[in-house]
Amino acid sequence: MKTIIAVLLLSFACAFTAAAESEEMAQVDAIFTKTQKFLNESKQHVVTPGAPHDDLADFSHEPLLFIGEGVGNPKHDAKSQRGIMAIRAAELAAQRAVLEYIKGFVMVGSTMISDGMLQSDVIVSAVQGTVKGVQKVNSEYDKDTERAIVIVKLGMGGPKGFGAALYEKILNDPKVMQSIKTDKEPFKAEPVKLEIPFDGLIIDATGQNFRPALINRIFAAKGEVLYDPAKISQKVLVEQGCGEYTNSVDKAKAALATRGVKNPLVIKASGSTSSADLQVTDEDAVTIFSANQKESFMAAAKVAFVLK
Repeated sequence: MKTIIAVLLLSFACAFTAAAESEEMAQVDAIFTKTQKFLNESKQHVVTPGAPHDDLADFSHEPLLFIGEGVGNPKHDAKSQRGIMAIRAAELAAQRAVLEYIKGFVMVGSTMISDGMLQSDVIVSAVQGTVKGVQKVNSEYDKDTERAIVIVKLGMGGPKGFGAALYEKILNDPKVMQSIKTDKEPFKAEPVKLEIPFDGLIIDATGQNFRPALINRIFAAKGEVLYDPAKISQKVLVEQGCGEYTNSVDKAKAALATRGVKNPLVIKASGSTSSADLQVTDEDAVTIFSANQKESFMAAAKVAFVLK
């Protein structure tokens, strides 16, 4: 048994290292014809270990695919058992790829998921549960080389995605909520009369060093909070996250239209306090505050962020 476990772990490590060295994850070995066909027909984003996060893919409602390879125990007499072991080793490698990927996510401000894992059992539990719960969507074993390949699927957005699992745990744990809560005061101002009503918000952050996070926030110039999880309905936060993420204002308008937005307010971010937190001018803050007072679009997370 110890030998089997050792071989599995060795296969796991070797598979992940080999995958990380690959320039293009989707280019699997030619012997895995079934897997090649699956990837060619799939329109889902394949994650390459070690590569930078694709922020738009991460925060879309489409799942991400992760690949792992493994081999069985060559000392085992039963070939059928070697096949089972190889597939299991490949699945472990794919799960490890998921774990490494999740640990690179920004949670809030400058805090990464990896930092939070060191501080909170809640976050550890959410991450571990997500890794164990990934769905195996493809597996293939080659008898000649006794190698296996497995593809698993992880949903980041949507009501059953990783974001939802983490939001649910965070929202139900006062200690975690306290740790991510900003000490800044909520923005308040005398609402101004707007010529037309705005039922959503688009923040153009293309001029800022900004990336999506599980919790994105918007601050006024002096640091008061305009938008954070406290402004969002818990049900909406779990099911939809903090908002939509695109690379153009037109795409942002189209994305918000799926949330029922017909006339979004478009504001250009004036700065950022961290990679996940944006600032707007005081004048724009008053406009946003006034529009939201009338339409309450923040509670429904009818907010879109435009990235570089």
